[in-house]
Amino acid sequence: MKALVFGSLNIDYVYEVEHFVQPGETLSSENLRVYCGGKGLNQSIALSRSGVETWHAGAVGIRDGEILTNYLRDADVHVDLIMEKEVSSGHAIIQKTPDGENSIILFGGANLMITEKEADFVLSHFDENDYLVLQNEINQIPYIIEKAHEKGMKIVLNPSPMNACIFELPLSYVDYLILNEIEGAAMTGHEETDPDAVLNCLAEMLPDTHIILTLGKKGSVYGYKDQRFRQRCYPVNAVDTTAAGDTFTGFFLGSIMQGKGIREALDTAARASAIAVSRNGAGTSIPMLCELKNSDILFGNRMENMDINELKI
Repeated sequence: MKALVFGSLNIDYVYEVEHFVQPGETLSSENLRVYCGGKGLNQSIALSRSGVETWHAGAVGIRDGEILTNYLRDADVHVDLIMEKEVSSGHAIIQKTPDGENSIILFGGANLMITEKEADFVLSHFDENDYLVLQNEINQIPYIIEKAHEKGMKIVLNPSPMNACIFELPLSYVDYLILNEIEGAAMTGHEETDPDAVLNCLAEMLPDTHIILTLGKKGSVYGYKDQRFRQRCYPVNAVDTTAAGDTFTGFFLGSIMQGKGIREALDTAARASAIAVSRNGAGTSIPMLCELKNSDILFGNRMENMDINELKI
């Protein structure tokens, strides 16, 4: 069983600022750091570090993409399916505040240059029950989902960034939908982000899909048919939340692919994302599996997962 992350590869420019820049404001940055990132790249690293065989497919610029492919290769991710394009690689401009919050502007670049023929070539390397992980930072997503479904692959979607394109996807083919509370509210049309209401609405919309709703400091909730679980977060001193969701996604799926139950997968993902937010950067913040195995030293004994019907958020 293999994991294919068909997703974005970005060069991240992280500006440390006192607060997010306001309309009409010129704001000086206290520091600039450059990292390898993109939701796809981050999720590939997290999956690989969770202990599963991981392949990345996507596109980079022929002149500036080597840093991205080398970074993935160093993280033991297979990079043979990454294509080079005669454009710039994707990049992100990230504002980061002292409390670790971030605001991001994306430029798609090579991420948006994938063809149907290239998608077919990538998928030809995978079989039934292999896992396909997608975000919303590349093109051809509807086509990729259709073709992966025909092959019998397990399809995982992180609908970020959320926009109108998400509603044009064949969402009924998605096996796992992993999203945050803001994205969940946008998908369901809820004005409020009450996680109970959002989770139940998503479960009704997609009755055959496992729903994982991440709630930041409130942890996460899981729903599938009549099952509802709640996972608390592990408190840490957050310095950078850039790759928290991607880390959660990778370690949750990695646990599922290795045969672990939902409760253990949620707990593992919570531990991994807590470690990630305590560090600067995107890919650089994602922990190694050995760190999770030793995380009782940091977090104490395993926190109890609770049935959401017994614990209101």
